[in-house]
Amino acid sequence: MILKKIELRNFRNYDRLTARFYKGINIIYGDNAQGKTNLLESIYVLGLTKSHRSFIDGNLIQNNKESLSITGIVSGGVLDKKLEITIDNHNKYFKIDDTSIKKVSDYISSMNIIIFYPDDLEILKGAPKVRRRYLNMELSQLYNSYFVVVNGYNKLLKIRNDYLKKMKLGMPVDQNYFDIVTSYLLDKAVIIYQMRNKYVEKINQYCEDIYKDIMDVEHFHIRYVPNIEIEDFKDSNLKQKLWNEFEKKLVYDKKLATTTLGPHKDDIEFYIGDKNVKVYGSQGQQRIAVLALKLSEIPIFKKYKDTTPILLLDDVFSELSDDKKNNLMKYIHKDIQTIITTTDLTNLDEKLIKKSKLFKVESGKLIKIKEVKENE
Repeated sequence: MILKKIELRNFRNYDRLTARFYKGINIIYGDNAQGKTNLLESIYVLGLTKSHRSFIDGNLIQNNKESLSITGIVSGGVLDKKLEITIDNHNKYFKIDDTSIKKVSDYISSMNIIIFYPDDLEILKGAPKVRRRYLNMELSQLYNSYFVVVNGYNKLLKIRNDYLKKMKLGMPVDQNYFDIVTSYLLDKAVIIYQMRNKYVEKINQYCEDIYKDIMDVEHFHIRYVPNIEIEDFKDSNLKQKLWNEFEKKLVYDKKLATTTLGPHKDDIEFYIGDKNVKVYGSQGQQRIAVLALKLSEIPIFKKYKDTTPILLLDDVFSELSDDKKNNLMKYIHKDIQTIITTTDLTNLDEKLIKKSKLFKVESGKLIKIKEVKENE
């Protein structure tokens, strides 16, 4: 998958921008606060419909403007595809090849993206909701059906929690309807548990070797940690077992007026051997743990979607020692379109620079410095 061109209007500090990217490695450099990260963010929003940096869409719109638009030309096979997102202070609108798309689930997997940026350390160090958000975004890129199931689960969860609030206040409720909502909720919970567990299993097929390549440390792995004990995710009676656990918690849930069990309480943990990296790892180990997680997605997309994702690396090299930079290099090659930002080209290997297309960003303006021939 290749992003050939992107056009921005009123996005962050970009009034107007058109950028054409090389199919291999693209390097964007410049001083801080010039717009490098904003450009990567716009690519992420184009692919996944929301920012990895802000939960409020309105924050993406340039000051004093009413709306923004991002348009991209993506090549994922024989034909190019035109993607477009428009955001105003009230709504988001999506188009594929100039045709309006009503459902996010019909849009979101059109352009597959893997991003690593400095704040990604929060995936390991932050609250569980950060890791759940990561799981949801990556699985939604892989499977449209997952996005639909999670959205359905969240809607049912809200209904159930509203009923629990009424129960706490002693208000009359329809118990049969409450049970039906819970049943539907558990149908979706089973699917989410199973898909998240499979995804972590897939990650573990690759992340140990990647971590060893970069850090020269063995036995790195990820653990999926639901907040309810599940012995067998393929158990045909899993829904009934979940129902029994929900029944046990019902009095407690009424007291708190919220659902205390379910995928909305899931977590993942990072380990080297039996040591939790969040607790015992150095910041360097933690950073490479998240990077190994992200790089593990590349072979997963290749295997299960028959495509290579677009790799976005925001100021990654400045945090790495020379040997780790060199170890990382094997995962950055022209078979995967990669867009790298850096404040200083001396952070990068000369061989990498030589085979890359170079851009410089100054005050929201993108200047092409060096071209690369398509057959190089």
